[in-house]
This record gives sequence, structure tokens and C-alpha cells, in this order.
Amino acid sequence: MKKFLAKIRKNESGATAIEYGLIAALIAVVLIGSLQTLGNNMKNQFTTIGTSIGR
Repeated sequence: MKKFLAKIRKNESGATAIEYGLIAALIAVVLIGSLQTLGNNMKNQFTTIGTSIGR
């Protein structure tokens, strides 16, 4: 049992996988927020252009 517990403590691959998962989740959140902001800005620009053309 002691060997098993020592092996679990030394095994860090699970922790590394969790860290990579958290980094990927953070990147996804930042990417989604950035794309939403960019999309809103583009929508406003096209609305302005469409209004100018329609005059």
C-alpha cells in the first residue's frame, strides 16, 4: 500500500493534463470574448456603411 501511495504522489501526469485543460479553457474564454467584441464592432461598422449608402 505504501508503494502504491508513493507512486501516486510521484505521478504528475494527471496534474499536467489538468493544467493544460485549464490553459485551453482560458484561451477559449478569451477567444470567445474577443470574437464577440470584434463581431459587434463589425456589425456597427456595416450598419454605419449601410446607413450612409442608403441616404
